[in-house]
Formats: sequence, structure tokens, C-alpha cells
Amino acid sequence: MSEMIEHFAEVPAEMALKRLDHVAADLFPQYSRSRLQQWIENGELTVDGEVRKSKHKVSAGASLKIQATPEVSNAEPEDIALTVLFEDEAVLVLNKPAGFVVHPGAGNPGGTLQNALLHYCPSLMSIPRAGIVHRLDKDTSGLLVVAKSLESQNHLVKQLQSRAVKRIYEAICYGITPSSGKVVANIGRHPHMRTKMSVQVHGKEAATHYRLLTGYRHHSHVELSLETGRTHQIRVHMQHLGFPLVGDPTYGGTFRKPADSPDERLVDSLRYFPRQALHARRLSFEHPQTGKEVRFEVDLPRDMTDLLALLAQSQ
Repeated sequence: MSEMIEHFAEVPAEMALKRLDHVAADLFPQYSRSRLQQWIENGELTVDGEVRKSKHKVSAGASLKIQATPEVSNAEPEDIALTVLFEDEAVLVLNKPAGFVVHPGAGNPGGTLQNALLHYCPSLMSIPRAGIVHRLDKDTSGLLVVAKSLESQNHLVKQLQSRAVKRIYEAICYGITPSSGKVVANIGRHPHMRTKMSVQVHGKEAATHYRLLTGYRHHSHVELSLETGRTHQIRVHMQHLGFPLVGDPTYGGTFRKPADSPDERLVDSLRYFPRQALHARRLSFEHPQTGKEVRFEVDLPRDMTDLLALLAQSQ
């Protein structure tokens, strides 16, 4: 059973007559405002022992007390191997393989990263989404950070919202990109195909930086960094630029046979590449406990290095 969450604080004079939820957010900054509001609504965050509404104006010297029961995940633990690159009391950093769904959902009730995390670290049962604070598409490989406490989760979410978390990807795409550039194009749900995203005038703000690492005869190996974290952002933006990712028919990356390539191995590798050629290679963020920047890097997976080798041989 998860331990009860308990905290106590006294309202200082300068916070008198402010809303309870605003004061609680200042006095208990390790938790999100939405979580504090939920505890207020549930009667798990009280004022002088009394249940109040979020809009209640508190008095100087009032006692705020949290006695909350952690939420318990509905997902079931499953014994699925994980590649853990780093772990301490606050976070763990994983290298997610392609083909691994992050959260349970329609069509994927189990066998996900969340199920695996609950088996690997049972205490994550009391953390929403088992501590997962950002996601990678099923067929995108690479680095993910997981929070091991509510405090760490809130800290990391705030960093993501302020764009302090740095995520660097590498991809292989069709066409030769410019040496570098930035895509600024709003992204929203596709108007007709609800499982897809697309560039939309009234979508959410989205910005992606790209840099050409190596140009081949008909393809590019690129590095990409995100200012925002929209669903399918890199895939949508690269299609929008006219350089869709290899292995990504959802976003324009349908197989294109090189017109002048006699190398059947390259042709077959492009034709049968099993997923979008996208890998989250580097990740950096401020550690929730130490406040120091931590950086992680993981090599490209074998499917991408093999394709890059064939592209180099075809030059």
C-alpha cells in the first residue's frame, strides 16, 4: 500500500486574503496546481482542519494540512525487459526500442512501457502514468525520462512547459535538406483522419530546428531539436518541408526507389524499413533534486546505422 502524503504549512501574513489554491501552490510548489485543487475538492487539503473550496480566501496564520492518498494506476505490472541507462531516487532514464508503445490505450491494453515500469519499480503505481512525463511514438526509439515521485514529476513537467528540457533527435529522410533551418508551423488534429496530425493555421504553436549531418544522393541524415512537443511534430514538420522520413508512409514517407541505384540491398532496405527512421539521441534536463543539468546520449539503433552504411556505399 502506498504511504499517505502528509504536509503542513502556516499561511504567512503576505498571503492573507488570497485564494486557497493559489496559496497552496506557493506553499507546496512540489505539486502541480491541478493536483492541489483536486486534494482541496476531495477534502484532503484542509484549512484549520476544515474543508474549504479552492476560491476560499485564507487568513494569516491559518494552518494548511495535506493528508492525501496517492492515486493508484489501473495498469497492470508486466515483466517486460527495460534498458535503464540511469536511475536514482528521483528519476530514471530509459532507452526505448522501436515498436514499444508508451501508454496503454485503445488497441494496446497491455505490453506497454507503463506496464513494464510498474513491474520494474512498483512504487510508480502511485505516480500518474507511472511517472512518464513525455512520450515517444511507438516506432520512435531513444531516450525517455521517468519521474519516481510526485515532486520530481511536477518539477520535470514544469521544465517541459518552460522548454528547459532539451531533446535532440536524428532522422533519415527523403531528399537533400538545406544545411540548417527552423520550421515554425502550427500543428493540429487532421480534419478528416483523426489518428493523424497536420499543419493547421489554428493549431497549436510548434517549432522544430534541423541541421544536415550528411547529405547522400537522394537522402539526408539530419539532427532535429524541439522547441515544443506536439504529437508527431518532427514527422509532420519534415513532411511539411518536403523531406518526409524514411519508413513513415503516414506522413509522406512512402518508399521511393532511387532512380540511379544499382544496389539492391539499399533498395530493399528502403522498401522494407520497418518504422519511421527517427531516434531520440540526446536528452538533458535539470535534475529535480540537485538542480544540476544532467545529460544523456544513446547510439543510433542497428536498423538506422545499417541504412546509413548502405547510403554511404551508394555515394
